[in-house]
Amino acid sequence: MSCSPSIDLFNPNANRLVIAPSSTFHLTVRSKCKCVTNRRGFSIKGIVAAGVSVMGSSVITDPVQGVERLPFKPEGYNFWTWRGHKIHYVEQGEGFPIVLIHGFGASAFHWRYNIPKLAKGYKVYAIDLLGFGWSEKAIIEYDAMVWTDQVKDFLKEIVKERAILVGNSLGGFTALTTAAELPEQVVGVALLNSAGQFGDVNRETTKSEETTLQAYVLKPLKEIFQRIVLGLLFWQAKQPARIKSVLKSVYINTSNVDDYLVESITMPAADPNAGEVYYRLMTRFMMNQTKYTLNSVLSKLSCPLLLLWGDLDPWVGPAKANRIKEFYPNTSLVNLQAGHCPHDEVPELVNGALIEWLSNAVKMS
Repeated sequence: MSCSPSIDLFNPNANRLVIAPSSTFHLTVRSKCKCVTNRRGFSIKGIVAAGVSVMGSSVITDPVQGVERLPFKPEGYNFWTWRGHKIHYVEQGEGFPIVLIHGFGASAFHWRYNIPKLAKGYKVYAIDLLGFGWSEKAIIEYDAMVWTDQVKDFLKEIVKERAILVGNSLGGFTALTTAAELPEQVVGVALLNSAGQFGDVNRETTKSEETTLQAYVLKPLKEIFQRIVLGLLFWQAKQPARIKSVLKSVYINTSNVDDYLVESITMPAADPNAGEVYYRLMTRFMMNQTKYTLNSVLSKLSCPLLLLWGDLDPWVGPAKANRIKEFYPNTSLVNLQAGHCPHDEVPELVNGALIEWLSNAVKMS
C-alpha cells in the first residue's frame, strides 16, 4: 500500500502476460484494486502508511483461500542493527537468496502471500526499510540513498552472497539503485509498479543563491505552515473511519481490507516518532524525488530486469512499464489486470510469473 505522486496513462486494453520478451499469453483477471489520488488524498494515504495509532482488531481473519500466508507476529520476526538503528526483517526457506523490499508506508508483512510460496524453493528475506514497519522510526534526513545504503549493507552483512531483489513502488526504486551500485552481488531485479521518474538528462538544474529574506523569514514561515497543515492531516488520519476509507480506496474489494492488513499498517504507529518521520518524508523526501531519475539508474544496470505491472494502477500505469522496457532492453514484462500492489491483489499470478523468471535468472547468474 504505497504510492507514487506521479500519474501515468491508464490503458484498459493492456491484458498481456509476457513471461519473456518473446512469449505472450492472454489472461483476464478481475482487478481488486481501485486507486483514486489527488494531492490531499495522497497526503492522507501517506499518513496512514507512515503508521498512525488507531484501535485495531486483535483477530486476524482467514487468508485468501488456497494461498499460504505468512503468520502475523505483532512482535516481529528478526532484527538487525544498522548504523545504530533497529531494522526488522523476515527470513524463510533455503536456496538462492531473494530479497523483498516493500513500498512507501508498508512493511515486510505486505509480502504475506509471497514469502511462503517463494520460500519453498528459495531463501527469502523481506526487509522493513528504515522509518517504516517494525524498523526504527529514526529522526534523520531521509533521502532515497538512505534506503539504498541500508539494502546494500543488508546484502553484505546478512545475506552475504549473490541475490535477486524484488521491490514494490518505493521498494522497486530502491532495488534498482542498489543493483546499480552493487552489480557484483545483485544478479537480477524484479519491479512491481516501481516508483521513480524519467528525467531530462540535458536539463541542468540551477540552484539560486538564497537571500537573507528567504533564509530568515520565508523559509521558517514555510516550515511552520507545513507543520500545521501536515499536523492537521496527521490528526485526521488517526480517526478509524478515515483509516477504513483510505484502505477501501486502495483495495476496491473490501474483503482484502482484513484485520491482518490493517494491523500491519497501524501497529507501528505506537512509536512516538511516527509523526515526525511522516513530516520529514513528506517535506524532504517526497518533494525531492527528481534528484534521482530512472534514466541515470537504468543506464548503470547490468542484470536481467522483470516488470510485474498492475495495469490498472493510476499512479504508475502501463505507460511507465513500456518506457522502462524500451529504455532497458534486457527486460521481461508481465502485464496484470491489477492495481498498485499486484503481489497482494493477485498473489497466485505474481508468484507464478516470478518463480518462472527466477529459475532462468538464477541459471544465468
